[in-house]
Amino acid sequence: MLKAILGAIAVISAGFSTVYVNDFRKNRDSANKGIFKKSLIIGFITDFLDAIGVGSFATTTAILKFDKKVNVPDKLLPGTLNVAHALPMVAQALMSLTVIEIDIFTLVCMIVAAVTGSWIGAGIISKLPEKKVQLTMGIALLGTAGLLIAKQLGVMPAGGDAMALEGTKLIIGVVGNFVLGALMTAGIGLYAPCMAMVALLGMNPKAAFPIMMGSCAFVGPIACTKFVKEGAYVREVSMGITIGGIVGSILALKFVTNMPVYWLNWLVVAVVLYTAVTMFKSAVKKDDENKLENQAS
Repeated sequence: MLKAILGAIAVISAGFSTVYVNDFRKNRDSANKGIFKKSLIIGFITDFLDAIGVGSFATTTAILKFDKKVNVPDKLLPGTLNVAHALPMVAQALMSLTVIEIDIFTLVCMIVAAVTGSWIGAGIISKLPEKKVQLTMGIALLGTAGLLIAKQLGVMPAGGDAMALEGTKLIIGVVGNFVLGALMTAGIGLYAPCMAMVALLGMNPKAAFPIMMGSCAFVGPIACTKFVKEGAYVREVSMGITIGGIVGSILALKFVTNMPVYWLNWLVVAVVLYTAVTMFKSAVKKDDENKLENQAS
């Protein structure tokens, strides 16, 4: 069954890659070569950090907001993040899923739930007006920061020894992963909340890794096909991050497995909180601009 899951990931990823590359070739802007090269570096750094446990969505959002030369409109941030990191997450999953044994039925149920949630979420997020995207991402970033702080302070649930979910706990897990899959399309990473949920359900924290990586490996390509087809992402930025991210993920998983990240996580918390405030300020500014336009008309 695990081989079937890995095979399905490979097939779905190949299909997404075809759509992604064709869209990039047909619509790329040769004037954005500088942005593409810079995005390669961003992808390498953020997915290297992702592979060692820091996360990629929040860090990428922060870098893109700080660097004004890499112009990604807030409305296109969720699509850009998801498309950019889809294939690096697949690379991480293919390298990691065979390491930890977990009940296959539980794993399949959780993956299907996340994929279903992401497919619905991508359709909604790609059509939201910019202000709502800014508010959604601001809230998502605050949630991410809260989970990171809880992890740093050691107040995250410790979990149990189970490697499977049954009955009511399985239903809760499936519903929870459905919600997390939908939230992932809004720009909130699935890793930290999924790890917290799995621990609260009494599972061994190690069980979170195949669930997280398996979910993201399916969610990314499937949800991102919608973003690509609707043009709801910045092509040069996403492609650069994708290529750099695949390299960063592979190098991290092959050569860096126990890197201490305690102080790095606190730095990420500070950056994420700053970025969340920036998102809320942008939403307020957008609201003021809309009021002025209405008064002028």
